[in-house]
Amino acid sequence: MASTVTSSILCKPSTPSSLFQKPSPSSNVTRSLRMNPHAPRASMSAATPPPYDLNSFKFEPIKESIVSREMTRRYMTDMVTHADTDVVIVGAGSAGLSCAYELSKNPSINVAIIEQSVSPGGGAWLGGQLFSAMVVRKPAHLFLDELGLEYDEQDNYVVLKHAALFTSTIMSKLLARPNVKLFNAVAAEDLIVKNGRVGGVVTNWALVSMNHDTQSCMDPNVMEAKVVVSSCGHDGPFGATGVKRLKSIGLINNVPGMKALDMNKAEDAIVRLTREIVPGMIVTGMEVAEIDGAPRMGPTFGAMMISGQKAAHLALRALGLANSLAAGNVHPELVLAAAEKSAEIADA
Repeated sequence: MASTVTSSILCKPSTPSSLFQKPSPSSNVTRSLRMNPHAPRASMSAATPPPYDLNSFKFEPIKESIVSREMTRRYMTDMVTHADTDVVIVGAGSAGLSCAYELSKNPSINVAIIEQSVSPGGGAWLGGQLFSAMVVRKPAHLFLDELGLEYDEQDNYVVLKHAALFTSTIMSKLLARPNVKLFNAVAAEDLIVKNGRVGGVVTNWALVSMNHDTQSCMDPNVMEAKVVVSSCGHDGPFGATGVKRLKSIGLINNVPGMKALDMNKAEDAIVRLTREIVPGMIVTGMEVAEIDGAPRMGPTFGAMMISGQKAAHLALRALGLANSLAAGNVHPELVLAAAEKSAEIADA
């Protein structure tokens, strides 16, 4: 574990960008993608040949039951491990993944991610209107530096040539960590609430959740957690389910829904309003806009990343661990995020 305590939300590329670990050396350089159509390209024929003969390839033998046992044993072990865990993150979109990435840098914290879709990533596989490129406004590009991603740098923003580069990279780094488990194709059907505090989530297979009306009773399972981070996204079949459930059980009064698009107000608002909404439950990402009536942002993704990072540090604070929101340790980029809810956003 690195001894330098600093925040990945703010750091200049030449400084450590993580509360728990230093960035790779490659993150110390400005990443501006230079597109040169005349640049030499790697040749497949020049690549190192595979260490086997493709004309007579043969796999090692295996019993089918071994495959089944290997998958089942590991998955059930993960279910046992995370039946009572430190943090459950509901929703593996860009905000949820960024939260898990930041939070899991502390190897002592066990993190379970619940995602109703078979394919995690939410809307971050593409840019707006099914276009490929991902726009990230500065200074959120520092998070891309930490991930080691190349981009086309402009004055106030950067552009990844394909949004899937962000999503696939953060997932590959995150899921390789031993303290993280992603349960995809699993829905959070409800919350565990005791004495006004959220203490975990009620889970079921996503396909079961979608078919309660077509079958007889199919009871759920549970995951207890010290902290729940809700990143369910904007309203939809599985969207904003965390805050909608809080409203239905009377823990909050209203979920007005996000308002019309205004990128400049929206991204600042979503980071600023990321918070512990009720004891034990932190709200991040587009679900914040649903509960606060903030504008939607459209196809720009920096707020999702930084909101997720802020949610991680809020979770660290709730766990009583070192974090970048501690008194006297708030970096300049977090001043806006730490501000009180403004009348401008409330009336937007």
